[in-house]
Amino acid sequence: MAVVRGCSIRALWILNHNSHVVFSRRFPTVERQWQQLCENQLEAGIKHQAIPFDTEVAQAFMDRKRSEELEQGRGIREAVSQEGSDSWVDDIITRQVTSLQFSPKGMMLWPVLEHVRGSFYILVLPLVEPHHLAAYHELCCRSDCGGAATNHSLSSLLLDLPCITGALAVAQVLGDVVSGEVVEPEMLTVAAPSMGGLLDSIAGGMGMGISGIAARAKPVAVPVAAAANAVAAAAATATSAITGSGGKVTLKSADKEALRNFISGAMPFGTPLDLNPINLAAVRSTGFSSLNVPPTELKQPAWKPYLYRGKQRMVFTVLEEVTAALYDRDDVEDSISLAGQLLCRADMEGLPEISLQLHCPSSSHFDAITFHPCAQAPEQGVDKQTISFSPPLGNFVLARYTALPTSMQPPLQGFYQLSMISEDEGAFLIRMRLMVGYKAPLVMEQCALSIPFPQRRIVAVEGTPSVGTLSTTEHSMEWKIIVSGRGGLASKSTEVTFPGTVKFARKLTPQGNGDAFKDEESDIESNLQNSEYFDVKPGNGGTGLQAAEWEEPLCWEAYSYAKASIKLVGGTMSGISLDPKMVAVYPAVKVPCEFSAQVVSGEYIFWNSLGRYPHAVLPTM
Repeated sequence: MAVVRGCSIRALWILNHNSHVVFSRRFPTVERQWQQLCENQLEAGIKHQAIPFDTEVAQAFMDRKRSEELEQGRGIREAVSQEGSDSWVDDIITRQVTSLQFSPKGMMLWPVLEHVRGSFYILVLPLVEPHHLAAYHELCCRSDCGGAATNHSLSSLLLDLPCITGALAVAQVLGDVVSGEVVEPEMLTVAAPSMGGLLDSIAGGMGMGISGIAARAKPVAVPVAAAANAVAAAAATATSAITGSGGKVTLKSADKEALRNFISGAMPFGTPLDLNPINLAAVRSTGFSSLNVPPTELKQPAWKPYLYRGKQRMVFTVLEEVTAALYDRDDVEDSISLAGQLLCRADMEGLPEISLQLHCPSSSHFDAITFHPCAQAPEQGVDKQTISFSPPLGNFVLARYTALPTSMQPPLQGFYQLSMISEDEGAFLIRMRLMVGYKAPLVMEQCALSIPFPQRRIVAVEGTPSVGTLSTTEHSMEWKIIVSGRGGLASKSTEVTFPGTVKFARKLTPQGNGDAFKDEESDIESNLQNSEYFDVKPGNGGTGLQAAEWEEPLCWEAYSYAKASIKLVGGTMSGISLDPKMVAVYPAVKVPCEFSAQVVSGEYIFWNSLGRYPHAVLPTM
């Protein structure tokens, strides 16, 4: 029986915001493999059917979107959910995985990875085995969709499919090419010179913004930066190419040619090999360099088509992102997680081998450590991890990891309370403690709290914070505790408070011709009574309440939270570090080496401890 290994792509589509296919590509080699799998696994009950035409795919995608709009924000409950909690069907791992239904043909395409970039939807269909598709069909027939509290869930099925990760990477890089945002991960540097701009937040896969563009070193034959700029320039017009009537977004012929060139080099015959557009553009524009060819005993890897020449230097940066859901309740446990990246830039001549030792405190419980393909990492020892690698050109992510820093408290802890005095006025109290249990050289450089009210318009806020400044918009308050650039908070515990009241405009909805109004509450109640999607019970976590806009899915009427934005410099929460003086290079050469570290916040949420809160049910062992 044939077995699917790694990731192969059956087809991909790019659709505009009107759900029209503007680019598509099918891979016949992979499709023949799918046909063979269906014939060899007849017991799965899946018959081979050809992939539908682009127009049918566009219609199925449009139908899917309409169906989702009917259920957006309604918090569909699972039959097996624990009373008093909210378990969402669309958990994090499933939000970018969808299916397309073709009713006339009675077929389904699954899993379809959906990625949104600008005005475009990128859909990627990876190859799975027929029994996986059969298992998904079975889940679709369950009333609870195989929720988190069951043994067989959609999440567990997806975790058994490594092709999901590969297909998502393909979708993301296609989005980069289409939008013209092909850039390298940026590096933090402690000194200013030739490395260029500074990074003030996590780059790469962590989804945070980048400030500045680092100066890129030039290889022997062609500047990598020039190749990156060429890729960006070729695709930069993709998001602004608006032609025809009705604002129909399409891709110009140059954009489609750039996509075809990238796909042919990155995934020949549907198998992703090298998804780095910068490398591929450099190879396509100039070919492999014949200058300074390394000795015959050294094999030049395909991902390093050019040898570096110039000033030699190494820079390592650890970037960590802390996420938290803090409840300030006895009946629910706080949730804290930490994810990190070790970024590297090694401007080295020739093909050197670099080895280093990462200090990884066992108290941080490092988990899920993955490495760049160029790296070799033997088994982790006590409090250390040895890594050896032959670096590619430019900036790259050498390692990714997650950790549970049990020996450390959250850098920002405390509570947020909001109680409605009347229908249009609420009293709040925020009390925070900063940097509890942290030591120098770690410094909190930036700290702010944002409190959104997407369904209410703020009229006035009364109260003065103990430190910092307050600013308001129509639908949010922002308390800036520490402003970046004005001196950070040293590693000592500090307590700050902010008591006050917030007044909202009366909730009115226009009726009829617009000259009559009535309260929204009556509309909400009637909607609740007539909706089959709500399960209205006292203390059920608020699932019977009106949802906010889909852009703020956590802000239900009875849900209120404060979201923190923090930045720490000078160290890490996990304690991971490396000694630049202990980085070894073979053949031996003296090269300056820098190391820096930074921690930023992801979804760092303080739920209103006097209100309702969403909380997912974890499966019992």
